[in-house]
Formats: sequence, C-alpha cells, structure tokens
Amino acid sequence: MKQYRLNRLFNANSNKCFDVAIDHGFFNEHSFLQSIENIEKAIKVIVEANPDAVQLTTGQARYLQSIPGKQKPALVLRTDVANVYGTSLLSTSFSLMLEDCVEQAVRLDAACMCVNLFQIPGAPEVTKECVQNILKLKPLSEKYSMPMMVEPLVFRPNSEKGGYMVNGDLKQILPLVRQAVELGADIIKADPCDNVKEYHKVVEIAGTIPVLVRGGGRASDEEILDRTEELMKQGVAGIVYGRNIIQHPKPTAIVKALMEMVHHNISAKEAIKYLK
Repeated sequence: MKQYRLNRLFNANSNKCFDVAIDHGFFNEHSFLQSIENIEKAIKVIVEANPDAVQLTTGQARYLQSIPGKQKPALVLRTDVANVYGTSLLSTSFSLMLEDCVEQAVRLDAACMCVNLFQIPGAPEVTKECVQNILKLKPLSEKYSMPMMVEPLVFRPNSEKGGYMVNGDLKQILPLVRQAVELGADIIKADPCDNVKEYHKVVEIAGTIPVLVRGGGRASDEEILDRTEELMKQGVAGIVYGRNIIQHPKPTAIVKALMEMVHHNISAKEAIKYLK
C-alpha cells in the first residue's frame, strides 16, 4: 500500500521526482531563513511553480495542505530536528525525532516522511540517535504504509569551514547510503559526490531503492543545471533542491527548467533558456 503514496510522489510518465525542500527553519540557523521569512508566501510561490513535492515540517505543512484543489505538490514531512548546521558545533549535538510523527504524517495527508542519517566527524552519538530514530520509524512506516525517505549525509569536519559542509568522498557516501537501505529506506536522499560522473555507484549501491540527490548550498544557475544534467544521466530518480530554489531570484523559472530536465531529459543548455 506504500505504492499508493509513492504514486503521488513520482511522475507517472517519467517515474522521477522533483522535491523542493522548505523545511530549513527547523534547524535554528539564521542563514537558512533567507527567502522563507514569510513561509506562507514562499510555499504559495513554490506551489505555483508546480514541482512534484514540497518538503515541510509539521508546523508549516498546513500552509500547503490548506490550499484547495487536487493539483498541488505532494507533501514530504520532515520527522526530525538537529542542531548540527551552525558555523560552530555546540558542546552537545543531537538529532531528535518528533513524537507520533508517522501518525502526524497520516493526518497531514503526506505522501512520504523524511529522516536523517548523519555521519559527523567527532559526533558518533548523533549517528546513534539517527539510527535509533530510523529503527523506531521503520515498523510504523510499514504499519501505516507511509514511505520513509532516509537522508544519509556525510559531513566534513566543522573546523574546515563550519556548518553544513558536505563531504563528497564516495568512499564515505557509499557505505552510509547502503546502511540507509539496510535499515529499510523506501527512498534515499543523498548528497552529490565530488566527481558527479561517478554517481552511478551510489545508484548501484542503493539497488532498487530510488535515489534523489540533494542540491546543497546556493550555486550558480550554470553549475546547478550542469550538475543536474549529469546526475540524471547517472540514473538517479530525481532531485531534492531547497536553497537553489527558494533563494533564486526567479523560483518559478528555475523550477520549470529543472522539471523539464528531470521529466523530459532536456539538456542544461536547453534549460537555461527558461531563465532568460
């Protein structure tokens, strides 16, 4: 029965998904609030752009789900909150899961729920909490037929720059992605690797579990479109981009360009025309 919800998440023709993440306010980091200070307005802009899904928290999902009509993006519900994204790590790091979050996802008519699996240098206790969260979610995911998207993220040492630094080393990404699959993920949401042409290895290690790729920090239009074109060639099932959409001066146009890339395999060169 999970397939019923997955049918709302993945395009019927391409079997791909473009999910726009707007759950950044959950993490208590000022820089993440840029362009989503007014979350209701931001959600309306993204809904008008019409991606396949929007990723939100339990506190903000009502703005999406209160929009009338059936032609709106599916809801991906964030289930956990962490304090690991600041420019400097606190003395105690955590990743905590909401109570009854699967039932909340059902009540909010979500198509999927999302949970983190962090690997942070010097913070093994956070990885332990993430694994415990997933272990608790898995049986409830099956009971309520609520697909579970696991987000395996490998961090670079905070001392290098601080805050939300992606480690693109495949040797570290691959085992964490595989662990997410072993723990029962229905969907993988993972970072790109340093050499995007090798991303097929991530797809391979995930087996039959679809892989969606995160967008990460703000990048130029050319960079994000070129990367997306290569990722689609590598066999990914779609993308989950946040700040590259909500902080873009033309969010509707960039969504249109990326939707055409994800679902119709147009090139980056063709997609850039939507932004002119």
